[in-house]
Amino acid sequence: MNWASRQVRDGILPTAVLGIATSKGISDVAAYGSSGSRVATVDDAYPLFSITKPLVGLTALRAVEHGLLALDAPLVGAIPEFPTPAVTLTHLLSHTSGVSEPRLDVSTGYRRALVEGDQDFTPGTMTRYSSIAFAGVAALVETATGDSLESSLGSLATDAGMPGLTFDRDCDPHPVYGAAEQDLDYETFAPLHHPGAGLFATATDLLNLGSALLRNDGAVVQPGTRTAMLRPLTAGLPKLAPYLVERGQDWGLGWNLRHSAPGLLERGVFGHGGWAGTEFWVYPELDLCFVLLTNIASPGRLGLNADPLFNAVASGR
Repeated sequence: MNWASRQVRDGILPTAVLGIATSKGISDVAAYGSSGSRVATVDDAYPLFSITKPLVGLTALRAVEHGLLALDAPLVGAIPEFPTPAVTLTHLLSHTSGVSEPRLDVSTGYRRALVEGDQDFTPGTMTRYSSIAFAGVAALVETATGDSLESSLGSLATDAGMPGLTFDRDCDPHPVYGAAEQDLDYETFAPLHHPGAGLFATATDLLNLGSALLRNDGAVVQPGTRTAMLRPLTAGLPKLAPYLVERGQDWGLGWNLRHSAPGLLERGVFGHGGWAGTEFWVYPELDLCFVLLTNIASPGRLGLNADPLFNAVASGR
């Protein structure tokens, strides 16, 4: 916990909620700092930003498990007007779709942005990080299940013990500092329910999910599905910015696999980070996961490097 308190003390992070869990449950969680006069607590909701992606990805994998959806299902099956028939669910989950990326705060709607966007490379030939791809994942899930994405996420939340998971800003999340300076109109973005970046949750929500994934008992996904979702799908492909090959990672089915990250002592880890400094990572071999919730846009610009946190957690420090 010293790492988190130090980032707040040094003025890099306004708040930090850091938690650790194992397959048996939550081991420790602590909160530091404040958003103005609001002192952070361990029960506070935060915007997850891109941690939304693997959560939406899990709804797709659960639909696949139930025989409702196929990994090679084409996006045109859910959005017939989408102009590239070759794009599949796997491409969307693994950041290999080649769909051009609009702004997060696009006001015309994400499905329209999908349909009207350019195709920047042939699906499956390269990898470039994509948020809009998860609007396609959401469309496929909704078409396959006949339910809204929110309903599928609600079922996931029930099974994983995540009562605070929501797209609804009424959960009173901490504000995001520095969004406008980083060219995001947060007041426009927040109500849009972006399926790749719009969820809110508490640290307990994510720690409970991590604990369930560590138990691998089928509550969230079946063991075979967990194995499949952690299979590197981008190995050997050209990697476009911002996740260049030097970062030492690949994409699985919705998950970031940091198997060769140069700054890590323990590389058997999967998870995801978020734009406002949030982190959610699981170490299956160590029976360990950790969550960091915070609220400053692109904290790397302020000198934040999360790799020391990874190393301290993995080393039991």
